[in-house]
Amino acid sequence: MRTLILLSSILLAACTTVPPTNVHQPMTVRPEPRPVMATGNGAIYQAANSRPLFEDRRARFVGDTITVKITENTSASKKASNNLTRTGNQTASITAFAGLPVAGLNGLNLAGNSATNFAGKGDAANNAVFSGNITVTVIDVLPNGNLLVSGEKQIAIGAEQEFIRISGVVNPAFVDFSNTVDSAKIADARIEYKSSGQVADGQVMGWLARFFLSVLPF
Repeated sequence: MRTLILLSSILLAACTTVPPTNVHQPMTVRPEPRPVMATGNGAIYQAANSRPLFEDRRARFVGDTITVKITENTSASKKASNNLTRTGNQTASITAFAGLPVAGLNGLNLAGNSATNFAGKGDAANNAVFSGNITVTVIDVLPNGNLLVSGEKQIAIGAEQEFIRISGVVNPAFVDFSNTVDSAKIADARIEYKSSGQVADGQVMGWLARFFLSVLPF
């Protein structure tokens, strides 16, 4: 019975494998306690839960959240062309052996031609479009005031599970009054869109096929 439960757990874990990530860790943290400016409490006013009326609501503490607008649209192309042509001609004749034992070679002509042609072309293009919104958490405040943010969004559609992750360094000056920042203004940005499920597994070559592909020389 225990063996059956263990095998079931292993199979269930294999079916719900979370794709590895390269974003900054952790992807969320609890807010740190903030210093209380006032010490008195009243019937309505509570110093521990108070926020100044004119306080800037943009994120600046560990545990605060920022909405990131993902507007990635990259395009790159490269073209290369090489053309090489080389031609050579050589001609020689023998006329100076008259009266010598090798006079039979007199009048012999030698000629040679060589030609080399090479042409090569190469084209490469890459286009990527990624748009959407995700709210991330401030996981650290750097000494210069910049914010290290990280976050994840999981979307389950049937048996498929999608993971959207992003992390990077945000300059508070780039955060607008709605507490939103564009992904293009995030330094050291790491943006991922991965999935887990039968469709994702169907796009991966099996381990046995990968083994033979690595050992076969052809």
